[in-house]
Amino acid sequence: MTEKPFKHRDLNWLSFNARVLQEAEDKTFNPLYERMKFLAIYSSNLDEYFRVRVSQLRQMKRVEKSIRKKLALHPNKTVKKILAEVHEQQDLFGQIFKKEILPELRENNILLLQAEDFDETQQKLADIWFKTHLEKEIEVVNIDLKKDEKPFLEDRGLYYCLTFKNSQHIGFIEIPTASTGRFISLGSRNGVHFITFVDDIIRYKKDSFFTSEEITGIYEIKVSRDAELYLDDELEGILAERIYKSLEQRQKGQPTRLLYDADMPRPEAKKLRKLLGLGKIDMMPGGRYHNFNDFFKFPDPTNNPKLHYEEKAPIPHKDLDSATSLFQAIAEKDYLLHFPFMSFSYVEQFVEEAANDEAVTEIKISLYRVAEESALTSALLTALKNGKKVSIFIEAKARFDEENNIDWGRKFEVAGANVTYSYPRIKVHSKILMVNRKEDGSITRYVYIGTGNFNGETSKIYADHGLFTANKKITKELSRVFEVLEGELIIPRNKHLLISPFTTRRNFEKLIRTEIDNARRGKKAAITAKMNSLEDPEMIELLYTASQAGVEIRLIVRGFSCLVPGIEGVSDNIFITSIVDRYLEHGRIYLFHNGGDEQLYIGSADLMTRNLDRRIEVLTPIYDTDLFEELKDILNIQLQDNRKARIQDQEETNTYISERVGEPAVRSQYAIYDYLKEKQS
Repeated sequence: MTEKPFKHRDLNWLSFNARVLQEAEDKTFNPLYERMKFLAIYSSNLDEYFRVRVSQLRQMKRVEKSIRKKLALHPNKTVKKILAEVHEQQDLFGQIFKKEILPELRENNILLLQAEDFDETQQKLADIWFKTHLEKEIEVVNIDLKKDEKPFLEDRGLYYCLTFKNSQHIGFIEIPTASTGRFISLGSRNGVHFITFVDDIIRYKKDSFFTSEEITGIYEIKVSRDAELYLDDELEGILAERIYKSLEQRQKGQPTRLLYDADMPRPEAKKLRKLLGLGKIDMMPGGRYHNFNDFFKFPDPTNNPKLHYEEKAPIPHKDLDSATSLFQAIAEKDYLLHFPFMSFSYVEQFVEEAANDEAVTEIKISLYRVAEESALTSALLTALKNGKKVSIFIEAKARFDEENNIDWGRKFEVAGANVTYSYPRIKVHSKILMVNRKEDGSITRYVYIGTGNFNGETSKIYADHGLFTANKKITKELSRVFEVLEGELIIPRNKHLLISPFTTRRNFEKLIRTEIDNARRGKKAAITAKMNSLEDPEMIELLYTASQAGVEIRLIVRGFSCLVPGIEGVSDNIFITSIVDRYLEHGRIYLFHNGGDEQLYIGSADLMTRNLDRRIEVLTPIYDTDLFEELKDILNIQLQDNRKARIQDQEETNTYISERVGEPAVRSQYAIYDYLKEKQS
């Protein structure tokens, strides 16, 4: 097969984060405080990106040349492109904050004050607040450069770097936002509310920290450090091992980026860079403030509802709400839940009912990101107290959640659960739950298969789908998946579920090839799919082949996509949009025309190599005709979005889809809410 064009995943990811920044600019649909949250999301995304993706690229520079050549890696070139793009985005970020957010806050009688702006009354309040809350929290370090002393700055911690008249000294003050919060009220006057950063109270009191030094400058800085490498997600076992071996001497947690106030003079920045052992490429000039993810918690002293999204109450599911028993309801019919439009409490209620039902013998669940204390974890513990057998599979290597997941695993083990942890080189990403119930002398299985995590909090902001079913075709095969997780079965036999790493790739290839064959015969052929990311080279090659055969391919990809659409003779039958809006699009839906006998799947897998080959994933067919049409309707609403959908084109312009003459305006997330509300009325 001739080589086809592919976008670099890390560069295209920046295009996704640019869409988040677009939301921070969007005054038409996003109220002020929601735009501030999009700045926070952008900042949080970028932090993780540098800790993981840029860190990995930097480490790859140390890998032996033969491996880099095999992987077609050009880490230096890629990092330079990344830094150039991020620099442009950071400039836009600063403009949005200074020229749009701050003035609009003022218009709404909220002033975000800098230390230099404090009047006499505010200075007194700052003095009192400092004495009461900060004085004992502050840690300062004075480094003597002649003694070759090295400070350790915590990953993503906020610090002030101070320069002195004595150029051989440099000072650091940690800004303790974890204990104090980031934003401090300095009272109100004549209906105007005054807020400041805790950073500015420290800046205001800076002279009290270094009484023997003459301060010449104070600049906020933040270090991002390498996260653990997760090569197993992306590379085949032997190749991953070779790379790990070549990086055995790497320093975990070494700095990967220094974000610093661009007002810092160049000689001082150079001094700081050398002190921290950074390269020029690691230095990222920024604004006066960092860690904008704190704006998730920016206070609203006005309590003005116009500054926030209008609340959307969860839509009650009329059948599940009226059911005396969820088991009885699911035994009669399949049900779909759609989050955040509906409440996650139905899933929690299902586990609670199972925990207290005498006929239930066993509960099995896979947990990828374990929530903090929740109704679901409490229900599992209740089930154990009630003598149920509870089998819990916990992913020990869910990025950044490792410690919490393992802690919960221990809690469940102590309570008597059969806890299994993930295998080396294989992650468990599936969102599956099964309850075994004794009915009429035999076991009936009830299952839930979802696209999102078992987490009641994230279900309020992640757009996901979940299926309740007692269909024996599905439940029997899901029981085999749990046997695989428990180490009792190596390869599950299945005709209905798509199970990675065993059958998902093979079945998707078969479904796509069927569309190719139908198109070549002159029949209608179409693929419609929604996912988070599209990266797998073989799948992309096959989609290119399908496009060349005349298959109509319509994709919604929220995040990055390595497929280049719209190339004549290669991908001109592929059209991709991305929706970024109030909720995080997280559902995966795959629809194949299949000669008129349409096939539709939902589940946890994106079209990424890791999801197809290196993770346990489950996608379920939708057999109930009513639910099939419901999901198709939801998918079609998103295809018609002309408010929050952007075109993913060759140039990565992120151009919004605009409504055509006579077309209704469709903001899909709101339209889906209205659709479900009417359906459940």
